[in-house]
Amino acid sequence: MDTPDLALEPVEIVAGGYRLRPPSPREAEDVLAMAKDPEIRMWNALTSVTDEESARAWCERWSDWNGGTSAQWNVLGAAEGKLLGMISLFDVDTRNSSAEIGYRVAPWARGQGIGTTALRAVADWALFGVLGLMRLQLMHGLENHASCRVAQKAGFVQEGSLRSSYRYGDGELHDEHLHARLASD
Repeated sequence: MDTPDLALEPVEIVAGGYRLRPPSPREAEDVLAMAKDPEIRMWNALTSVTDEESARAWCERWSDWNGGTSAQWNVLGAAEGKLLGMISLFDVDTRNSSAEIGYRVAPWARGQGIGTTALRAVADWALFGVLGLMRLQLMHGLENHASCRVAQKAGFVQEGSLRSSYRYGDGELHDEHLHARLASD
């Protein structure tokens, strides 16, 4: 990761009926509920979140985007402010103009297009906003069909598969799909 000239400053993004903003301790209870969800535990675990205290600590750590090295947004309903999901930008490499992106959707919010909307908004911010990156990529377990649909709907092209590339929540190595979106797409 090449970040010496990069210090990400937390920003809020409005995307449709959703507000994306850095985590707040106010969401600790919902963060803990997400951490306990079997789908999140399998595919995108919040491993450091085990109780309300650790959920609050997680929110506090990410509220300043981990010192500016990675971006983390909580996705909230614009009207009610309920936590609906999370999205993060990490492994930002300014030299190669690329980064990775990942997302989680709360079990109470799935099937509503929240992941797709948030992914499009953050991708646009990273590719066409202040970062001006050329490439964003994401990987997901081959069996995680919902994540594949989100990536495709958000304009991320599936570039291939990686065999036995990541150990997910069941402790087993899984094949993954690699998706990417380019600024030129």
